[in-house]
Amino acid sequence: MIRLDAATVMLQWSVGGLFFLWYTTRRNEVGAGYALLLRGTFGVFAAIAVVLGFRYGVVPAREASGIAVAITSLVLIRNKRSKLDLIAPLVGIPGIVVAGIAAVENADFGSVSVSLLRVLVGTAFLGAVSDTMLLGHWYLVQPGMPRRLINELVDAVIYIWPLEVVVLLLPTGMISVINGTIDDGWNGVLGWFWLASAIVTGVLAFVTRAALKERSYSAVMAATGLMYLAILTAFCTDSVARALLAI
Repeated sequence: MIRLDAATVMLQWSVGGLFFLWYTTRRNEVGAGYALLLRGTFGVFAAIAVVLGFRYGVVPAREASGIAVAITSLVLIRNKRSKLDLIAPLVGIPGIVVAGIAAVENADFGSVSVSLLRVLVGTAFLGAVSDTMLLGHWYLVQPGMPRRLINELVDAVIYIWPLEVVVLLLPTGMISVINGTIDDGWNGVLGWFWLASAIVTGVLAFVTRAALKERSYSAVMAATGLMYLAILTAFCTDSVARALLAI
């Protein structure tokens, strides 16, 4: 069995969001306020991860990484050199890797490999979806930004989404919930709910990309609204599956 820890999820969300902050700002085409907003937000998420870890079960390397991510993000909050934004996610990855290993109760090679794939792909998945929505909102502040920036994030979601679904299907995975081998306590409803969430997330990503082909400014706002929905379904895709598989 692979446990689901709230501290790990929050650290994943923080690290993924900060990585895609760097991905978006690496060409210095986004205003400084966007980077400040995301550094502050995801730095706080890292701090919350540390608090949850100390409250519900300490994994020393994870908590150390969480502290490092929080401090780095907040120290660099007014940094104007986008290259430095890569530091925070890099110091967070070791904690996520250790957390993925620590979550496995029977530490055989197969289970550890599956757990690591799930936390690493999940980190990228949650970060890409969240940053796409946040960047869409930033077009209200900086409407002259190239459309390419949000297109790149939507493409990242589309590329990562099938990987997220695949790693959650790896045994023991969501197929066992859907076919009833693992009892979800709701006569299989949660398994089908997960499947619907996974499909809808992909559909929303493709519809968002189609919406962004429109030349009007309202297309970006439509895309932002779609990604609001995608965040909900993406978190259901990731967290509901991991919670069910931890039963």
